[in-house]
Amino acid sequence: MAMEKPVLWYIADPMCSWCWGFAPVIENIRQEYSAFLTVKIMPGGLRPGTNTPLLPEKRAQILHHWHSVHITTGQPFTFENALPEGFIYDTEPACRGVVSVSLIEPEKVFPFFAAIQRAFYVGQEDVAQLAILKKLAVDLGIPESRFTPVFQSDEAKQRTLAGFQRVAQWGISGFPALVVESGTDRYLITTGYRPIEALRQLLDTWLQQHGV
Repeated sequence: MAMEKPVLWYIADPMCSWCWGFAPVIENIRQEYSAFLTVKIMPGGLRPGTNTPLLPEKRAQILHHWHSVHITTGQPFTFENALPEGFIYDTEPACRGVVSVSLIEPEKVFPFFAAIQRAFYVGQEDVAQLAILKKLAVDLGIPESRFTPVFQSDEAKQRTLAGFQRVAQWGISGFPALVVESGTDRYLITTGYRPIEALRQLLDTWLQQHGV
């Protein structure tokens, strides 16, 4: 009987700008390491449950981060009129949308995650709104009649919260992060953005050390 592949957990939030910068890197990892590792997303919860609009100084701080991500990674952003007045930066709905797709069609989780990121950072869409998440799901061939009930279900809410709690229990406070889970053991590969060249070295070293 074949051994199960270790799981490489990609711990991220679709509304985390460094995770948007990391998007091409995680795609490279998925393509290059799928024979050795099962790559899965665990939404980490950047700002879950926020219910107050962004203050101007916080908006300026976030946009400064966005510019850093753009300069470092080359990922596109639409800066003009970004994060408009009154915007509530609650990342729980977007994370729950990812969890919902994992319950409906798991193979579409990564494309859906990327679609949320592009809608938010380039399209300036409020991805905390069900209407936007529903549209992105439909664009990927998931009918509204399947997505909405799952998104609104207690199961999706509980699984999303459980994921946030697990990330906290693992001691991970920054995204993106990569954790290999092999049997009962976990290994932190990286926290924070790194280019693919650096991650290849880390992943190859781990695979060699563990005979994978």
